[in-house]
Amino acid sequence: MMSTETVFESGDQPCIRLEPLKSTHLPGKSTPTGGSCAVFTDSSPKATANGLHDIEDRILRITGYYGYNPGYSSHRREDGSESHAETPGSETSVESQSFHTCANTALKVLGGLLMVLCVSSSWVGTTQVVKLTFQSFSCPFFISWFSSNWNILIFPIYYSGHVVTTREKQTPIQKFRECSKLFGEDGMTLKLFVKRTAPFSILWTLTNYLYLLALKKLTATDVSALYCCHKAFVFLLSWIVLKDRFMGVRIVAAIMAITGIVMMAYADGFHGDSFVGVALAVGSASTSALYKVLFKMFLGSANLGEVAHFLSTMGFFNLIFISCVPLILYFTRVEHWGSLSSLPWGYMCGLAGLWLVFNILVHVGVVLTYPILISIGTLLSVPGNAAVDLLKHEVIFSVVRLAATCIICLGFLLMLLPEEWDSVTLRFLATIADKKSEDHGEELTDSSTHTRSRSRANGTVSIPLA
Repeated sequence: MMSTETVFESGDQPCIRLEPLKSTHLPGKSTPTGGSCAVFTDSSPKATANGLHDIEDRILRITGYYGYNPGYSSHRREDGSESHAETPGSETSVESQSFHTCANTALKVLGGLLMVLCVSSSWVGTTQVVKLTFQSFSCPFFISWFSSNWNILIFPIYYSGHVVTTREKQTPIQKFRECSKLFGEDGMTLKLFVKRTAPFSILWTLTNYLYLLALKKLTATDVSALYCCHKAFVFLLSWIVLKDRFMGVRIVAAIMAITGIVMMAYADGFHGDSFVGVALAVGSASTSALYKVLFKMFLGSANLGEVAHFLSTMGFFNLIFISCVPLILYFTRVEHWGSLSSLPWGYMCGLAGLWLVFNILVHVGVVLTYPILISIGTLLSVPGNAAVDLLKHEVIFSVVRLAATCIICLGFLLMLLPEEWDSVTLRFLATIADKKSEDHGEELTDSSTHTRSRSRANGTVSIPLA
């Protein structure tokens, strides 16, 4: 800002007017009465270190400068401007923060891709080992009960990981009581244990039992494809029970899933083992969907420790209360086996271990990575089982079954679209259109500049048509 010295002479009374200071931007004030007005300006080039600009602070306080704080004079603002000017350090910190964010995102994506392969492999292995076990031991409920008992190990595995990854050390009993708050503030009681665990444990057992029964009637590829329909059933139940948002694209996906089910049942005619197998697989998908909706309704805000606690609790419930069912089936000759030494323990332990790994990966992967990748891992089990059936078991797939499988998988992918997918797509297309228009405008500008330069060189003026 430029400062000038002006003397007004009017009358006999002199008046002193303060000019705005160089760095405080104070407005000048003139008196309505006449008189000679002398101007005093700060002629010192710079304040000393001990001066602290007391005069300037007093002027700011007297004149009521807007936003004035004691001691906030021009030298403070100059220092602030100098510190503000030194922005390369802050820019470097912002760049490093963005770099760390990108690195974390990349690691999360890579971990998610690895999780996809593990989920898909464990589910394919589980399904194929079940088919191998049925060759020597055809007792699906006993296999389901034996495998579900292994869920007891989930909480000890979680506690081991918690001890390794955290500095806060808690005893197993303390951690168990902390995670028991899932059942209420008072922890887990016998009444709450039965009330909360029984419905989920029954649905869990039915899902596994119907899935194994379907594997006795159909190929692993058909059963895994039909099981993927549980995603559509989850949407329909959530829309009806939980009042989730209605989405037209997911209704289309549900229709596609139902179409695939009908085509799968029609592949060999609506009779025989094929139709029964399709009904069993759809029943398994339905009970799985009901289990997930109820879990979301009652335990939706549970953390990883509480989920591990709940799954281990279901394992205990299965061991204590459902153990009577295999015994009833044994004595009624529905599922009869010989001596315990004759059972294929190798296949059964391998099956239970793979099932346990799959359950852990599904529940842990949702926390560590993106949930959509876990769903994609489940979907990839369909082509994985198809490859094993085609190469090892030499299964010949009919055109109708292939079409039904493709329709179900496509509907599953549509279910994975986010709720705001339409607005995100429109914004993406608008961004592409704006970028193309900007590029086109730059091309027109470059062409007009080139045309004008050539016209000037020739001594003529040409106006290009846009």
